[in-house]
Amino acid sequence: MARAEEHLNSLPPIDVAYDPSILTEDTDEDSWTPLQLASRRGDIQTVKDILTTNASAVNDPAHGYYGQTALQTACIHGHEEIAQLLVDAGADIHFSGGNNMQRNALQFACGQGNLTIAKMLLAHGAEVNTRGPGSSTTVTRYNGRTALQAASERGHTHIVLHLLALGAEVNAPPSPNAGLTALQGASANGFTDIVHTLLEHGADVNATAARHKGKTALQAACLRGHLGIVDVLLGAGADVHALGGKSGDATALHAAAEGGHVDVVRRLVSVGADVNDGGGRGQSPIQSAARGGHEDVVRVLRELGGVGRMGGGRELFS
Repeated sequence: MARAEEHLNSLPPIDVAYDPSILTEDTDEDSWTPLQLASRRGDIQTVKDILTTNASAVNDPAHGYYGQTALQTACIHGHEEIAQLLVDAGADIHFSGGNNMQRNALQFACGQGNLTIAKMLLAHGAEVNTRGPGSSTTVTRYNGRTALQAASERGHTHIVLHLLALGAEVNAPPSPNAGLTALQGASANGFTDIVHTLLEHGADVNATAARHKGKTALQAACLRGHLGIVDVLLGAGADVHALGGKSGDATALHAAAEGGHVDVVRRLVSVGADVNDGGGRGQSPIQSAARGGHEDVVRVLRELGGVGRMGGGRELFS
């Protein structure tokens, strides 16, 4: 064990510039075990040394807000050989991550687009529809994702197709705080091919937005200005009047106005969106556009019949 720790300490500093959807500001590095750190760095020899001298370390729990087990961090960083070593040594594939993430190894692997690791985990008993913690399918409170939701949100078509073939639940509900269905995640990030695939597999185009900081699929596409996806969703029957947003009180037109997307605003109004719809808080789309500094959107909304003051608006989605 001492030799493993000595080798680990001789390695260069860890690059903590991670994808923000996987790990954000605080790494809680002091609470990571030597095996977790070695797995994170891709140091195969140190992983082998630790497992030889302290086999039980393979299932040391994740600690801290963004903690990860050794297996989870190997999955995140695509260290396929290490992931296999850990599973062969008895790593619990169902363990969840730290306090905030609460995602298991399969969810991390699918979010990172690593089909090899995902297949290995599934072959060892990972459940395709788990959400975390553990093997539970219960909706987690904050930012939880099923494997399919994680892959869809990140644009990994090959993972999406594989999971759907295995029976992944296409309409698994979002976590109540900042959650997204698979279709909402793909729509938000502009992955048109995945949007088509999910719709073909029965995705609900009007699935309810998460209670807090949620978006319908249409709202998510409108906020980011993905006009092509907006058209696909409208063609599939998306409701332009549905409510969502930070507090569940804004429409797709509010999202387009807040995002500053004139072309999307015009499209929504052309299919029946109310240019003066106050949503659940009485804030007009003009106020949303003005709040974001989008003078061109304000002008277009007025041309289309929008009335009322510009001031007093607040961000409803961002």
